[in-house]
Amino acid sequence: MDSEVSIYAKRSENELRLARALFKLSKDDKLKDEIGVYTDDTFYSAVISHSYYSIFYAAKALLLTVGIKTSSPNVHENTYAKFKEVFVDTGKLDVALLNIYNKLLVRADELLGLFKLEKSKRGKFTYRTVAQANAAPAEESIENASKFVSNILKIIKG
Repeated sequence: MDSEVSIYAKRSENELRLARALFKLSKDDKLKDEIGVYTDDTFYSAVISHSYYSIFYAAKALLLTVGIKTSSPNVHENTYAKFKEVFVDTGKLDVALLNIYNKLLVRADELLGLFKLEKSKRGKFTYRTVAQANAAPAEESIENASKFVSNILKIIKG
């Protein structure tokens, strides 16, 4: 695996682990006490944001495998557009997932939908909602990110 691809893949996994840790911390008063966090503190908005970033970095890693590097300005929009164009619109992602999962169909548009959903939730729940109200969306974000990242990293690793 190319070193830059590896860096983004590891960053993707790290963001997902952080999202899971923050979700656990948000629900665990004993853990909060151990590290000096108020028991009424939650980190659900950060869970949503880090879940999105795990998806974003996985998409960037996959794009790098075909020589596409996205950068600022508009890196998030460009990454999404290139991911859709190169892997979803062409059907390449369907074939790769089909081969990896031994005939288990995981449609590329579903993964694209998760990426788009998490990107929109990042904005909605990070900037417009109190953190405590975000438990259910945060849990869903982790599930979506886990599915997206595991599938993309399996493709990258072959």
